[in-house]
Amino acid sequence: MNSSKTILLFDIDGTLLLSGGAGNRALNRAFQEKYQISQAMESITPDGKTDPAIVREVFRKKLHREPAFTEIEELKRVYLRYLLAEVKASSGYRLLPGILHLLEEGSQRSDLILGLLTGNWEEGARIKLDRSNLRRFFPFGGFGSDAEDRAEIARLAVQRGREYAGEWIGEDRIFVIGDTPHDIRCARAAGVRAIAVATGSCPWEDLACCQPDYLLPNLADHKQFLALISK
Repeated sequence: MNSSKTILLFDIDGTLLLSGGAGNRALNRAFQEKYQISQAMESITPDGKTDPAIVREVFRKKLHREPAFTEIEELKRVYLRYLLAEVKASSGYRLLPGILHLLEEGSQRSDLILGLLTGNWEEGARIKLDRSNLRRFFPFGGFGSDAEDRAEIARLAVQRGREYAGEWIGEDRIFVIGDTPHDIRCARAAGVRAIAVATGSCPWEDLACCQPDYLLPNLADHKQFLALISK
């Protein structure tokens, strides 16, 4: 029997909120402290990538080698310390249009299950969400601390969503909402539907080329969005 419930898996950066560059600044400070690399994130495009993958890319481009697991873990520890300070101080931090209303209304509906699907380490996701008190809306998720590959994170998030629901929810009732081609591709890899929003740095045309199920300029009209996923 098909469930009447729907799982919504939200990306964070560029979809729910903008941190005003807090993540990049925190990584720059972490690499400066640990490896004396100035502006480590220069020439690195983090959009849609997982935190472990970003760190690995910096190692390859700036240090010309692969990082050891212990190095990634130590850099993560330092990064999270700086991220807390950067998010708190960021003048460019803001929620994107319609997000608060969407989450407030969605969390009150018994047929909707809200979760996260993000490349952020779980602790980093919490830091970014806590400034605007959004963590309360998301009882589960898939994170960059679960896997380096976003497709694997998507599969884990889908599994956790079904476990949280306590019932089988078909792939056609599970949506990944994100602002990059990586979000669309990971939805496809998990066999679920993709909603792209042009609220990040990725151009509309690039998102359209990935053929998401729906492509929206933003989530400002939260009632329209909720009607869309209820079809």
